[in-house]
Amino acid sequence: MATADDVLHPPVEPYAHGMLDVGDGQQLYWEECGNPEGKPAVFVHGGPGGGVVPGYRRFFDPARYRVILFDQRNCGRSVPHASGPDADLSTNTTWHLVGDLEKLRADRGVERWQVFGGSWGSALALAYAEAHPDRVTELVLRGIFTLRRSELDWYYNGGAGHISPEWWRSFMVPLGGEPFSGDRMAAYHDLLFDPDPDVHQPAGVAWTTWEAATTTLEFSQKSVDEFSDPAFALAFARIENHYFVNAGWMREGQLIEEVGRIRHIPAVIVQGRYDLACPAVTADDLHRAWPEADYRLVLAGHSAMEPAIAAELVAATDRFAPAPAP
Repeated sequence: MATADDVLHPPVEPYAHGMLDVGDGQQLYWEECGNPEGKPAVFVHGGPGGGVVPGYRRFFDPARYRVILFDQRNCGRSVPHASGPDADLSTNTTWHLVGDLEKLRADRGVERWQVFGGSWGSALALAYAEAHPDRVTELVLRGIFTLRRSELDWYYNGGAGHISPEWWRSFMVPLGGEPFSGDRMAAYHDLLFDPDPDVHQPAGVAWTTWEAATTTLEFSQKSVDEFSDPAFALAFARIENHYFVNAGWMREGQLIEEVGRIRHIPAVIVQGRYDLACPAVTADDLHRAWPEADYRLVLAGHSAMEPAIAAELVAATDRFAPAPAP
């Protein structure tokens, strides 16, 4: 059976890394890999709160790209971390992150770059491109998510639970199980930010393992185990929940409504037909508003590491890469 390893570029180590002070007491971890003279590209991770991992470097040809990856506010190796007892996410919003991308671009001496993002990363990539279209050469987007209320309700207020009932039951345990009346995201917010570790830790793990269990077409115990790490789970869950209860600090449908600002930018949209976390209807709505984008609907779930999705993402970056040196 084919795996993502069969289609990704070879593993590569960073040639530079550091911390960037973006204000508000926030220090962001960044790294660069590939060819320092290559085409600039920035990898925008998902979550929000997921952080970057070595495998993400492999979507780009290291001989032709200069790839910049970074951990968004309060997650990964950035500080302060959202798992801390005094976690304050008041300066962590979509628009803070859009500003961080611009600060990172300027700090790294990049004039324009390709923006690559999946899941929440697709939302942040769209928000950034719509705010700064002159800084974007191309967009490579995967598992489209735009924070519309229908998207959030599908995944956290019952719809997706009909397809994965066993993991939905686990998700509901911190809320006392079913039946439940009210907004589950709001109820989880109270649990995740409760100061008592006996309250916020189980809630964090339940939130993140629901996602890990439902983001691949075939169940992956490895993903669930990785997402069960208490510090990672709490930061991931807190940041996601913080964004979702605030609708990303955007008006309903904003990212799709404002796509006219970026329709001139070459783009590839890769979407799994059986994506449970970010159903294909959102990618379809985006493509209808942006018919110039190259839309690839593949037999897969949500994860970028599913072979069909990984193959399309690598094909997209290869297509946009400069010609190899003679």
